[in-house]
Amino acid sequence: MAQAIQKITLSAARDIPFNKLVLSQQNVRKIKAGVSIEDLAEDIAHRGLLTSLNVRPELDGDGNETGIYRIPAGDRRYRALERLVAQKRLAKTAGVPCIVSKGETLEVEDSLAENVQRVSLHPLDQFRAFQTLREQGLGEEEISARFFVSVATVRQRLRLASISPRLLDLYAEDEMTLEQIMAFSITNDHVRQEQVWDTITRSHSREPYYIRRLLTETAIRASDRRAVYVGIEAYEAAGGVTMRDLFEQDHGGWLQDPALLEQLVMEKLKADAEAIQMSEGWKWFEAAFDFPYGHTSGLRRFYGEQAEMTEDELARHDATRTEYDRLDAEYAEANEYSEATEQKLEELGSELDRLNDRPYVFDPQEVARGGIFVSLGASGELKIERGFVRSEDEPKDETDPSADAGDGADRGDDLPASGAAGGEGAQPDDEDESIKPHPDRLVLDLTALRTVALRNALANEPVIAFVAVLHAFVLKTFYVYGSDSCMEVTLQSARFSQTPGLGDTVWAKEIDQRHEGWGQDLPKDPNDLWDFLIKLDEVSRQALFAHCASLSVNAVIEPWNKRTRAIAHAEQLANSIGFDMVEAGWTPTADNYLGRVTKARILQAVREAKGDQAAELIGHLKKADMAREAERLITGCGWLPEPLRSTVVGGISQSDAAGDEVVGPDHAETTEIQDLPAFLLDEPETSNDDTGDTESGIDGEHLAAAE
Repeated sequence: MAQAIQKITLSAARDIPFNKLVLSQQNVRKIKAGVSIEDLAEDIAHRGLLTSLNVRPELDGDGNETGIYRIPAGDRRYRALERLVAQKRLAKTAGVPCIVSKGETLEVEDSLAENVQRVSLHPLDQFRAFQTLREQGLGEEEISARFFVSVATVRQRLRLASISPRLLDLYAEDEMTLEQIMAFSITNDHVRQEQVWDTITRSHSREPYYIRRLLTETAIRASDRRAVYVGIEAYEAAGGVTMRDLFEQDHGGWLQDPALLEQLVMEKLKADAEAIQMSEGWKWFEAAFDFPYGHTSGLRRFYGEQAEMTEDELARHDATRTEYDRLDAEYAEANEYSEATEQKLEELGSELDRLNDRPYVFDPQEVARGGIFVSLGASGELKIERGFVRSEDEPKDETDPSADAGDGADRGDDLPASGAAGGEGAQPDDEDESIKPHPDRLVLDLTALRTVALRNALANEPVIAFVAVLHAFVLKTFYVYGSDSCMEVTLQSARFSQTPGLGDTVWAKEIDQRHEGWGQDLPKDPNDLWDFLIKLDEVSRQALFAHCASLSVNAVIEPWNKRTRAIAHAEQLANSIGFDMVEAGWTPTADNYLGRVTKARILQAVREAKGDQAAELIGHLKKADMAREAERLITGCGWLPEPLRSTVVGGISQSDAAGDEVVGPDHAETTEIQDLPAFLLDEPETSNDDTGDTESGIDGEHLAAAE
């Protein structure tokens, strides 16, 4: 005979006056968490009590009910009601919905069960609920007020709800993490979101930062100098779209239409350059994002003179300087910090700077035949180079007859930046794991970079610069092979315009600043130059000599002209002044090296810098990702590719250069070809390799491992 199933009787629900309720000491919730009591009280006031309290009748010694009810589950709701009563927004005798327990279980058990068995709302349900509220007419601020979260939080959750439904379904099934969903929210393009998801599902890396990188790889950061120059408002007014990341600091977002931005930049650049030309009276202007290094070569440069101070400005300058010196001296003797004094000194200093930084005035006749170059500075400001005269604009009777002879310094220096050098046809084969010689074009670019840095270092070593030029003079006078020197002492200066980005290096900027300073000091009439140099003090004369000599250094290895003995002399020169590219500030990046070599070369670089284990971590990646991860791994390690490494060769040593003696020919070693760096011994070869992105399979590893 089947046993009858015992029926369950639920505890009764009833309204109990608030003043008959007391908190139980058996409530397990002791730590404050979640919505505050104040916010919960406001929510109850807005929509009423949504969940009943769990209570038990209090009994006296004889087991009779006293009329008081203890609350083992519902502590926070009770305190919120208590707050409303204290504010006189709820009557003390108001009925509170309660479930009256039969008392068959322990009070602490009831409290624990109510909290443990509660299931939190899935984040996606919350996102969609916020979206439904907005669709039903509630604004972001109103949703924020009703659910006690910031407006920014509401916007974030609404953004997450607008992601591709396919990706949200995957998130609901726990196939994606919340951090991944947040990364996808950068763009509203569902098709692009799904494309990126399909891409990373075939990859080892699914990290949020990698998702963001893929979504923004064709966009331009708002901090880019082009975006700063044009302005986000102007870009968006022209129809451009900006992606924003509501979950990470995005510094203004990403501009999705690079072509539109560059069009706006060029239009604004030309308009600004034309306005400067018209207002200042220049004959011509050239405008571009950037100009190649050495773009002013062959043009005569003239400089303006700083406008003299008026009597009023001079009097104000003297008074300001006197007050600044007095206040500074008094403050130096004071024992306590004074914010007011600091601010006053800063104001006086700014006034002195304003008076000293007067505009330069150019000769109107020179301006009428001269021109300007207008480009973008690193921070998005206009970079204006004034005072250049083309040879055809020079007065006929003043034209230098030697100007048409050519300086012979180009010899292929102006190869297109994207072209191949010396018959080099294609990129190296990334699938070939053997270490091949560096491509001729890369060696040319790297040694051009090293030459500019070496020029800058030599300019700070006047004694060695003098010896280097003297060495070249003696070679040309007493020896047959007078070209065996890296010093082009006729002051031919190779431009290296085929190597992009040289003008933005710290070394090129120091050279330009130094050149500008001397240009301002030298007399305008070349007939006055001799007397100027005679009167110049010895230190200044040596510094000027070193600057001029440094501009003739050419240590570039060209595919059609290895110049092995000249390069050997460049090594002697570098060793003599203790020059090193690491100390000069060069570091390998994906742009300047790692992204331009094969995967085998990248792994070799990481292996040499960080060891085999680090190389194994990135061995499975595609080339672009491998280059980026390698950059992060070897930054700060002091690693250099072969073309940038210093090699100790025969000749003047650093210790010799520090003293007064110069090593004579009887003591100097003869530099042989085998003493050169290994890469110089490689025969030029034509590479028909192609860059591939096939991944090697290292299961279980991923991009983040490189961190």
